[in-house]
Amino acid sequence: MKRLRPLLIIVLTLLAAGAAAVFLAPVPVTEAIFSLDRARSGLERKELVLPDGQRMVYLEGGQGEALLLLHGFRGNKDHFTRVGRFLTDRYRVIVPDLLGFGETAHPLDADYTPAAQARRLHAFMQALGAGGAHLGGSSMGGQIALHYAALYPAETRSLWLLAPNGVPGARPSELARAVAAGGSNVLMARDEDEFDQLFQLVMADPPFMPRFVRDVLAQESLRRQQVHERIYLDVHRDRSLGEAVRDVKAPALVVWGERDRVLDVSGAAALGRLLPRAQVIVLPGVGHLPTLEREERVARDYLAFLGGLAPR
Repeated sequence: MKRLRPLLIIVLTLLAAGAAAVFLAPVPVTEAIFSLDRARSGLERKELVLPDGQRMVYLEGGQGEALLLLHGFRGNKDHFTRVGRFLTDRYRVIVPDLLGFGETAHPLDADYTPAAQARRLHAFMQALGAGGAHLGGSSMGGQIALHYAALYPAETRSLWLLAPNGVPGARPSELARAVAAGGSNVLMARDEDEFDQLFQLVMADPPFMPRFVRDVLAQESLRRQQVHERIYLDVHRDRSLGEAVRDVKAPALVVWGERDRVLDVSGAAALGRLLPRAQVIVLPGVGHLPTLEREERVARDYLAFLGGLAPR
């Protein structure tokens, strides 16, 4: 027993030091957690300045064909970090913070429509020397990816569409029905308590995340509230996706969570009918963010889809 006491003291001391670090410096601790996760996935944080002067921050790792992954509204580049762990062995994975989010610039007067973001991303890819690419996008990111494919068909090798926003023919979601009935729009969460509601809304089976990490992410997003309100209007007033989709010929993998409360799962079948070369997967027990709820499953499905494409 006497031999165990020094070890117990060391363990308790380390636990106390960790708790103190979280309490006194939650932001650096959160950044360290994300940095470790990126390193495990073979992704490195980088940044560049676009020709128009806007600063873009992104993750990059791996070699091979370029794979551009786009996060959704109020998300950031780390929504794809754990999925990237399964992709960097075979592809050059590029995951930016979209303009208005994360560490990238947040100009209030920018054009945030999906087509404008697609053109901005094209300039970003040109600056990286990555012309032709596979594109993946979650929610708003999928909407932007579809516009990119319509604008630059020769440079779009395939699409990975994870519950993309704006699909014509989809039924109103639980959230849309609640807002139409006069309820609050949780996507526009304005304090940490509402962010807890948002966290519960977007995922049916969320991964473990320490409360202090959730608070740090909420505080970061709240600092950009005015910009996010502007982006929300630009994205959700846009009705051009139906026309853009008609020009998309790239092979596509459509993935949707059966329990998606943000965008109704009927969008999967609707998009499958609109895209001539689409495969559709509906995931049981999954909500709006499959890349966070089932990262290994969606990565394996995606690699199988890519493996079945004709070589270029």
